[in-house]
Amino acid sequence: MITGAASFPAFAQKVVRVNDSIAQHIFIYDEVEVLRDTTNQLTFKQITSRPYADQFRPSTVSTPQTKDLNAAYWFRIKIRHNSKADKKYLLEFFDQTIDDVTAYLPQKNGRYQVKHFGDRYDFEHREVHHKNFELYLQNDNDEAQLYYFRFKSSQISDAIMVLRTVDWFISYALDEYFYFGIFYGMILVFSFYNLIMFIAIRQKQYLYYVLYNLSVGFFEMSTDGIAYQYLWSSASEWNQHAYAFALYSTSIFALLFTRELLHIKVRAPQLNQLILYVIGIRTALFIYSLVFDHSLFTYKFVEFIPLAVAFGAGIYVYAKGYQPARFFVLGYSFLFIGFTLKLVIMIGFSWLSIGVIGYYSLSFCFVLEMVFLSFAIGDKVRILKHNKEKVQSQMIRQMAENVKLKDHLNHQLETKVEERTKEVFHKSLIIEAKNAELVAANDRLLQQAEEISRMNTLLEQDNQELQTNVAKVTRDRVMSADLDFEEFSKIYPDKESCNLFLSDLKWKDGYTCRKCKNTHYYIGHIPYSRRCSKCGYEESVTTYTIFQNTRIPINKAFYMIFLIYSTKGKISSHRLAEILNIRQSTCWTYGSKIKLIMEERKTILKKANKNGWSQLVLD
Repeated sequence: MITGAASFPAFAQKVVRVNDSIAQHIFIYDEVEVLRDTTNQLTFKQITSRPYADQFRPSTVSTPQTKDLNAAYWFRIKIRHNSKADKKYLLEFFDQTIDDVTAYLPQKNGRYQVKHFGDRYDFEHREVHHKNFELYLQNDNDEAQLYYFRFKSSQISDAIMVLRTVDWFISYALDEYFYFGIFYGMILVFSFYNLIMFIAIRQKQYLYYVLYNLSVGFFEMSTDGIAYQYLWSSASEWNQHAYAFALYSTSIFALLFTRELLHIKVRAPQLNQLILYVIGIRTALFIYSLVFDHSLFTYKFVEFIPLAVAFGAGIYVYAKGYQPARFFVLGYSFLFIGFTLKLVIMIGFSWLSIGVIGYYSLSFCFVLEMVFLSFAIGDKVRILKHNKEKVQSQMIRQMAENVKLKDHLNHQLETKVEERTKEVFHKSLIIEAKNAELVAANDRLLQQAEEISRMNTLLEQDNQELQTNVAKVTRDRVMSADLDFEEFSKIYPDKESCNLFLSDLKWKDGYTCRKCKNTHYYIGHIPYSRRCSKCGYEESVTTYTIFQNTRIPINKAFYMIFLIYSTKGKISSHRLAEILNIRQSTCWTYGSKIKLIMEERKTILKKANKNGWSQLVLD
């Protein structure tokens, strides 16, 4: 007990009355008087003496803050008791981050009872086992008495003081813990679901999202006192800095999740570099604060930078047409608003923190952001599935068109062959008739035997030449050697049809990853590419082909290979340049490469079928 000293307020401090009809009352503005002790040496006896009592000033804001971390703050409130009140009352302090509070509670006999509380004390030290700080009020007289509180904290804290009935406190506390259960339950459910997705699909975005959600939950539990109550109630030193670890991991995993979900590395390389720089700088700051200066942890507003980078990246990618970013931007909009509100409150607009919505605004925004980020992941999966189905549909249509074209060409070739066969058969009948005549004439004209023999020899030569011509025509049609570029373009009209042909040719025997030898894949980000489901290596359709890194339009490169192959390499670069409308030097360079491959694979090409030119494509 401390003997009460006479206090002489210089201002008429507003008195808060105990009234059974009012369940709670929050002390604001001139109901709270403040004295800043820059020396940290003032005693209770001193501050209740006239020189210092006159220095107390009414609060000019709704919620006073301990902004000067090197000073101690004295607060006093005035309560008029009501001994006839039926209900019991307590004083509650909302901010769970206050390190040390010394409370001087007036007694009926004029003395003061001293109590200590704060998050530097073990949780079991508290008078009421609740996440906030509570002190029972001794409402045993009808006097107006002054209550004094000395605040000392290593971070900016709010002096939110509330007079409540015990009944109201129990009711509100039960509701609050119920909503906390819903909030943290949502975090666990979302995290567990995305962890299952990561195990099933092995995409890092799910793992980063799980770690991000758990970091958010860790931060919220650290700041609202739930973690101190249930997880580390005896680790007061760790409780001082747990929130800093949570904030750091939240920022890092938020940036990693953003980078992975929106494919920043591919879609915005410069933004990707910025994200990596921010991660590096944030990590360096965290390590420096941890090793050298713990007071830097109190500058929570630095998290505004990683948040702004992630938010800006989402807006940029969405503006570039990437649809899955829409829910990402919407979710981060709510988080950005909540964080901005907290930042504005921190820099001086403390009147915004009045009420449950203001105090828990960031938590509400975290919930909304978590929901919309889940929508963003689902939307990405839906769009990828839609694109896959669209590509498959296009492949099926193209295959059907290719079959039609193949059947049409085969029908034309069969018609030509049939016509030539009939012509050869007709000539054969004529030759046979002539042979019969010659044989008959041989019996009659022995003297003409030598002439007939010579004529037979000539006829046999004509027959062989005719058969040779028929074979040449047939081979030319099979090899399509007489196709010009316009006809060739009907088979391979554009880049997509060429890529489809390359895809079918390249993986006709099945897919095998060149990095890890895995045989399972997903559709890649580039059309017709394939992405390994195990290591993530993506291989484009032109990689490891003769078309890799070529700057010639791929359908013209197809035709150049066809021309060189069909002419056995005898066509000149000048002729190629004239046909393809490409510079002669380019035709010479690319043609030399093709001829070199033809020379290396001449044994294979001899055994090739009508599509033998395709043997030159793959490296």
